Amino acid sequence: MSEAGSSCTPCIGVIANPVSARDIRRIVANAGNLQITDRVSMLLRVLGAAGSMGVKKVLMMPDSGGVSAMLLRSLQRELQLQHNFPQIEFLDMSPTTTVNDTFLAARMMRDAGVKAIIVLGGDGTHRAVVRECRDVPIAGMSTGTNNAFPDMREPTITGIAVGLYASGKLSPAQALVQNKLIEVSINEGERRDIALVDAVISTDRFIGARALWKMENLAAVYLTFADPQAIGLSAIGGLLQPVGRREPGGLAITLSDDPLLCRVQLLAPIAPGMVRTVGIAHWEAMPANQPFTVALGAGVVALDGEREMTFDSGDRVQLTLVEKAFPTVDVAACMQFAACNGLLRLSSQPT
Repeated sequence: MSEAGSSCTPCIGVIANPVSARDIRRIVANAGNLQITDRVSMLLRVLGAAGSMGVKKVLMMPDSGGVSAMLLRSLQRELQLQHNFPQIEFLDMSPTTTVNDTFLAARMMRDAGVKAIIVLGGDGTHRAVVRECRDVPIAGMSTGTNNAFPDMREPTITGIAVGLYASGKLSPAQALVQNKLIEVSINEGERRDIALVDAVISTDRFIGARALWKMENLAAVYLTFADPQAIGLSAIGGLLQPVGRREPGGLAITLSDDPLLCRVQLLAPIAPGMVRTVGIAHWEAMPANQPFTVALGAGVVALDGEREMTFDSGDRVQLTLVEKAFPTVDVAACMQFAACNGLLRLSSQPT
């Protein structure tokens, strides 16, 4: 293990997607658009909090979208205020402003031995990190559009929790929780990918605008969890038959507007401010390690809201739910343990 990941130098990674929340749903729905200044503000809060917990070094993904440059300028001002920021080191890579940046940065951070990776982005950014390094714990901060996976939480609290774990004040058993995912395989593994929340089958035959928002093109939805408070395509399952993040199994739903097949019509918030009628033909539990074969002859598989994998007639598409697939930092559990065990007390007086 490199010095970056050694016990004497607590080190974490940070991957901030500079272009998350800029897909077509900015146009067709009333989704927000997080500005560069907002992303940098989140980074400053999470880094300052992690540094206060003993994190000495942070490896960051560079970008050409303005986040890195503004962060460096802001750090100069913050350091004059004597905030406890860790040393920031940008990875030696050339940004392309594509998902390949995230893939490469995640691998480099894993190889450097970081204790955890903080991710700023939407479901797709988090999926990209997990795809490359399932064994490194991640802590998510939402900056995307339809975000079901990363929690909406004050970055300062996320920084404290990650810092407590990375500096050794919390053990993996105390700080981490295991998560489900869906493995997608085409032609017995000829092509593979994963989804953290939802894998959706669409009748579209091309990638085009990657985000999904037209209900008439959707044929099936496969979910690792289904939260009634979620927004996006996972909301269909959440309002039909909720499945918790920590519950065993997932949910498989077949969609149809055909009056002969449709059993239920459901109103679901598929995008910010966009509630649509969804026709449900069938739904069933999705047990772990049991492959589900796609019945549609040709189309595209969307992973966590973005079209990723096309398939043609004759291709065999299978989806399998995997439990205990990757760890995340359980921020709520970390803070509860820290409070109950006095980890943030600087001194104590006899009572």
